[in-house]
Amino acid sequence: MSEKIKKTEAEWREVLTEEQYHVTREKGTERPFTGGYHNNKEEGVYRCVGCGEKLFRSNTKFDSGSGWPSFWEPANYENITTEADKSLGMMRTEVLCRKCDAHLGHVFPDGPNPTGLRYCINSCALDFEKEENEE
Repeated sequence: MSEKIKKTEAEWREVLTEEQYHVTREKGTERPFTGGYHNNKEEGVYRCVGCGEKLFRSNTKFDSGSGWPSFWEPANYENITTEADKSLGMMRTEVLCRKCDAHLGHVFPDGPNPTGLRYCINSCALDFEKEENEE
């Protein structure tokens, strides 16, 4: 596992937009269907906006109808962590970047096979790196 990234609140504010900061550092959520990646169909890799860690691949992305990018599996389970989230009067499982502790979204047990999971992730918590097809 890569070394943990620790920054002060001021340092995070310097490198993240206001919305990115609210979502990743204050555990906010972007409005559904407003994020730049919920409808992205390009091939590539989704990385953490805070530290660049590889989080998800486009070949595990699916349209859940939720309004947020949804994936059935992370690129590497070692790059994320989860914890109980009891906010909003319900029990959910929060998904965080293991390297910088950025809040990414939540994971639910209603996804497609083969995992049956739906990683519901905020677009603004991600950077997308397009893969070029070599011919």
